[in-house]
Amino acid sequence: MRLLQLVHQYLPDFIGGTELYTQSLVQTLAARGYEVTVFYRRSAPGAGLAQRDEAGVTVCAAWDGELTAGRRFGATFHAPGLVASFRRVLDQTSPELVHIQHLMGLPVSLVTELRARKIPYVITLHDFWWVCANAQLLTNYSHEICAGPRAYLNCARCALARAGAPNIWPALPPLAGLLAARARRLRGVLQQAARLVAPSEFVGHWYTEYGVPPERLRVIPHGIASPARDTSPDRAPGVLRCVYLGGLAWQKGVHVIVEALREVRDAELWIAGDERFDPAYSAQLCALAGENTHFLGRLSRDEVWRILAQADLLLVPSLWYETFSLVVREAFSMGAPVLVSNIGALAEAVHEGVDGLSLPPGDVAAWRQTVASLVQDRERYARLRAGVRAPLTLAVHVSEIEALYAEIV
Repeated sequence: MRLLQLVHQYLPDFIGGTELYTQSLVQTLAARGYEVTVFYRRSAPGAGLAQRDEAGVTVCAAWDGELTAGRRFGATFHAPGLVASFRRVLDQTSPELVHIQHLMGLPVSLVTELRARKIPYVITLHDFWWVCANAQLLTNYSHEICAGPRAYLNCARCALARAGAPNIWPALPPLAGLLAARARRLRGVLQQAARLVAPSEFVGHWYTEYGVPPERLRVIPHGIASPARDTSPDRAPGVLRCVYLGGLAWQKGVHVIVEALREVRDAELWIAGDERFDPAYSAQLCALAGENTHFLGRLSRDEVWRILAQADLLLVPSLWYETFSLVVREAFSMGAPVLVSNIGALAEAVHEGVDGLSLPPGDVAAWRQTVASLVQDRERYARLRAGVRAPLTLAVHVSEIEALYAEIV
């Protein structure tokens, strides 16, 4: 089968959960004999299309100017240079099926081109961008979880806050109209998809409440390709090593665990993340940290596995709706229990009291008390560690995606 994977950005230009997932998926599919092409947008001056081969996968990078927040938003409506590049790739590869991983910064007219050629497409719902231009259902003006559009006036307010102009109230009605037009276009893309894939029950329920066809939506959790699990004996009782792996951004709640663990005796906190992503927030974390907090910086994939193998606990204190959380499953694959915020897909990622615990998001006292109790009650911690089970493997996940493709083609 000839497949094209459409994604907003890709490695090595950008590294994130969607990009890493897409790479794992396409490389596995190529190894199983599929003809796989990736099409993504690169941020670069001018316009053009470049092609390269990566482990049997044809990767096509198109660009049409350097990306800013405004140009990324505007591309949904109009980006003729990207459409021309996409047509060239379709002509060259003749895909039987297109899998849309993300469409941010890409024009809706790419999907129009697929319809004109009668090429079916699947969409994986990696986040809430199809409804929320902010993608995270987290307001820019109050840092609160959003319930969704309300005549799109709240969305316009959010956009103004992001642009640094929160008090330009006359701009609200026309901006709300523009955001409503965006929503209509993207809703049409969702409605016409052959299948929609949600990585968690939470995401599937959220999108069906929004109105996507439930009969075409499938919940298929992501799979993990992990190295061999460390089978060495547990370390002797001592310091409880707590690890955070992920983005250093406010919505990830890193400040909550830094403050919570600052005064917990016999516990240390390792934080791995790129401090250049938000330098001001990283500086805030450093100022808040105690002597038991260690910043590891950005890690390679090999280093991520090495750190997880040394972790006693993984902490995921997110303040927004995570849609899956690969890192929770990666920790499970290395035998580490987890503490998570009890919101979004994180709440279903943990079997409460078996392989981890869920805590109120943002509640510093609750996170401090829970970690301190596990430091003191090592038998309880040992039960959690013994309760960890291996997550779904990448191989099984890809087989489920293959079955989905076969239903369509």
